[in-house]
Amino acid sequence: MPHIKIREGEPFERAFKRFTKACEKCGLMAEIRKHQRYMKPSEARKRKSAAARRKWKKMMRFQRNMS
Repeated sequence: MPHIKIREGEPFERAFKRFTKACEKCGLMAEIRKHQRYMKPSEARKRKSAAARRKWKKMMRFQRNMS
């Protein structure tokens, strides 16, 4: 977990903003969002498959434009 040192005379809001940015930078916020809701294994497979299809279609579109 990231931690910051509060500077002398620094307002709480500014220190909190630095802490929030540090959390985002290390990926903590993304990890929390990912684990907020349980995803069934079948749903995870569907999402992974859909992502692969989107990636494939995008790659094919790019290759057609290059030809």
